[in-house]
Amino acid sequence: MSTGAASPALSSDLGSARTGGTPVGQVLADLIPASRVRDAVLVLGGAALTGLAAQIAVPVPGSPVPVTGQTFAALLVGTALGAGRGFLSLTLYALAGIAGVPWFAGGASGAAAPSFGYILGMLLASTVVGALARRGADRNVWRMAATMVLGEAIIYAVGVPYLAVATGMSATAAIAAGLTPFLLGDALKAALAMGALPTAWKLVDRK
Repeated sequence: MSTGAASPALSSDLGSARTGGTPVGQVLADLIPASRVRDAVLVLGGAALTGLAAQIAVPVPGSPVPVTGQTFAALLVGTALGAGRGFLSLTLYALAGIAGVPWFAGGASGAAAPSFGYILGMLLASTVVGALARRGADRNVWRMAATMVLGEAIIYAVGVPYLAVATGMSATAAIAAGLTPFLLGDALKAALAMGALPTAWKLVDRK
């Protein structure tokens, strides 16, 4: 086989494996030199960021679930750290909160709160969006928006049924209290992410 015949195919393969100059298969956290210390710090930092964002809580009339920055932080952690570290960060966040660390929404802790199902949903969602980010979903505005919407849907798919069971609400009441009031805020979070993550990659690729 001649070099001239192989070059176009090789160029095509490289082009399909890259987005903006950085190989697809990496998440933002992979740009930091690899070490166990790095991974431990990232996992701890992801849990702490989620706990800090959870303290930004606004009560919703008629709902036991407040509006918080927690969901956005959890999805951001998953996207930036990748599925494995995102899962570990949210697992640490959940277990520490169950053990008594007051960093659930509004300084709460324990697994008895009706909103605990959302935390379980965040754990799953951070893993899913992290896996998608490793496939390049965070490099493009519209793919990033779709990834955020999927992550939020996963959170509600776990959180709303948990809310219904924990409070004895009907499915309709649980949707009205645990989903509908948050849709506008979630749309804003998706819009913020769809601008922030692709922009971060563009800045990296310019270096």
